[in-house]
Amino acid sequence: MDVKRQIVDKIEKYDKIIIVRHIRPDGDCIGASLGLRSILRNSYKDKEIVSLGKDKAHYLDFLGLEDEPKDEEYYKDALIIVVDTADEARISDDFYKLGKEIIKIDHHIIVNNYGVLNYVEEESSATSCLITKLWLANKDRLVMTDEAAKCLFTGIVTDSGRFKFSCCADDLFVCANELIKYNIDTEFIYSSLYLKEMKSIKLNAQLLKKVKFTENGVAYIHVTRRLRRKLGLTVEEASNSVSLMDSIKGCLIWIAFIDSEGEKSIRVRLRSRFATVNQIAEKHHGGGHSMASGATAYSNKEIKEIVSEADLALKDYKENNKGWL
Repeated sequence: MDVKRQIVDKIEKYDKIIIVRHIRPDGDCIGASLGLRSILRNSYKDKEIVSLGKDKAHYLDFLGLEDEPKDEEYYKDALIIVVDTADEARISDDFYKLGKEIIKIDHHIIVNNYGVLNYVEEESSATSCLITKLWLANKDRLVMTDEAAKCLFTGIVTDSGRFKFSCCADDLFVCANELIKYNIDTEFIYSSLYLKEMKSIKLNAQLLKKVKFTENGVAYIHVTRRLRRKLGLTVEEASNSVSLMDSIKGCLIWIAFIDSEGEKSIRVRLRSRFATVNQIAEKHHGGGHSMASGATAYSNKEIKEIVSEADLALKDYKENNKGWL
């Protein structure tokens, strides 16, 4: 039986479903989580369905809010659905293992299949696509809503870079076409995601002055705690600095290093055009897609290692490929 049908069979056996996602949430994991919550709440009004996560991404609040944290007892006899998370170590929930069973829905390279059911399509462009396909395969039992369509479309938009990444698979456009049939305001979604206050634009100008370049064209920036406090940036705002470097000609790899608040770890955001970067992330406590990955560094020495590895990878790519910009 198709795993998408098996998942709904499993959902129908439970009175309580808890949806969780990965740490440092992005548009796809929030879109998939809230989108699935809306579909299930409207399909099964007699069930208790929540979406949980410890950390927040306030720029996505326009999609709605996750539910309030629950205590350990709440998880007893619940079905746990983990979205957009390849590795259990990155699940943003302390108690998910206390549930009775786990379902995994994800589109990243497989690290481990930790669910009793694992719906994984590595070639898919977004987990929000998989949630959409889950609905399409079960339209006789699941009810799509305008709210869910907005969340899932946002997840698709953010993980595909507004449909511009080369990794965009056919299912991306099929799913987006299905979702825009619902009452969603795409202009509002794009405005919510990408419009900036003038203060933010001025701060970005300051950050651009801190960008450095390697010999072979890797662009990178380290937003230290001191710099972040000087500019009045939140960790979330500092993390967005990676997007400032995405249009520099000749720089096919760009990296943002962001010091965490109150921790010794350093968040690493790797992005690329043509060249792959996930193999670098995997060596440094992370992973992801071939051209968009995340990792964690624990020292300035490790930052230098990552930059050096990226520079060598870019040198190799440029020497063996033509047509890059």
